[in-house]
Order: sequence, then C-alpha cells, then structure tokens
Amino acid sequence: MAITLHLYYTGTGDRARLFAEEMTQSGVVSAIRAEDGNLQYAYYQPLDDPETILLIDSWRDQEAIDVHHASPMMAEILRLREKYGLRVRAERMRSDEDGIPSRDQAFLDKK
Repeated sequence: MAITLHLYYTGTGDRARLFAEEMTQSGVVSAIRAEDGNLQYAYYQPLDDPETILLIDSWRDQEAIDVHHASPMMAEILRLREKYGLRVRAERMRSDEDGIPSRDQAFLDKK
C-alpha cells in the first residue's frame, strides 16, 4: 500500500521557493527520486499562498520511508530547512487499493 505525504514548507517571502530550488539544483531531489521505493517527489506552489511550497512525496511502503529517513539526504533536507527558516506541516495518506471507483471515473479524461 503506497503512502503519500503532503509536506507544506512555509517561510517568509520567497524562502520556501528558494529552498525547493536549492534542493533541486543541489541534486538532493534527484537522489531521493532514485531511492528504492520512491514513487513521486515533486514540488508545487499553491496559487493562494506564495509563501508555501507543497511537496508531494510518495513511497511504496513504510519500510521505504524508514530507509529514506535514515539516509544522509535527511540531514541535508533538515540543514536546508533550517537555512531558510521554514516551518513544515504534513498530511499522510494511504493509497486506495481498489483504485478509482467507476462512478468517479466519468469525471476523468479517458486518454
């Protein structure tokens, strides 16, 4: 069962965006995406909150998250988070193993 985290990084001004840019440009994001069990690692910016960056972070299972949390990349993430003075809040979701119900699929593109 996949686990997806929505991590909201918030700071003053453009500090959250600068954090995400440094994470990407330094190679940390690429390294995390290459970890066994990582399904998605992508940053987004909410249109109604320019001081926040949303990270959608999906993993195959809790074991993959635990290995990631024990990796050297976590120390770098924490260092950069502190550098930019960011606060973080999280939402955690588990995948629906049954998939999208047919009654909801009518609202999706068929392509």
